Amino acid sequence: MQTRFFETKDEAELLSASAAVLQDLGFQVEESVQDVGFLRATKERSAREYGQDIGRFFAFVLSLGKVVMPVDLHQKIAATLIARPINPEATRQEVRIMFYRIVWKGDGKPIANTFRPASKRWRCSAIR
Repeated sequence: MQTRFFETKDEAELLSASAAVLQDLGFQVEESVQDVGFLRATKERSAREYGQDIGRFFAFVLSLGKVVMPVDLHQKIAATLIARPINPEATRQEVRIMFYRIVWKGDGKPIANTFRPASKRWRCSAIR
């Protein structure tokens, strides 16, 4: 989870800029509710990694074909963003975003993961 603060009164423009940043990163906005400052976006990607296939091969060979390790096949990465005013005059806005992902293994079972704080940085320049 990341939190940033912006000096602006225009919450709609802040949400619009946030959606544009997420779209630049390859996300598709699935849900947006401007009245409450909410935005949800997702993207789907392959989850295969180079080392998984090699590890799977050696486990299969060393077990004489008795062990077949599932590999990560597909992942869905989602971002949930909330913007809200933090002072009574609404001149300062807080934007909070959380990234999480679901990975489907070769055996068809999904595994949900959230990114540790500061493991993925979300950057957005201030709106003037």
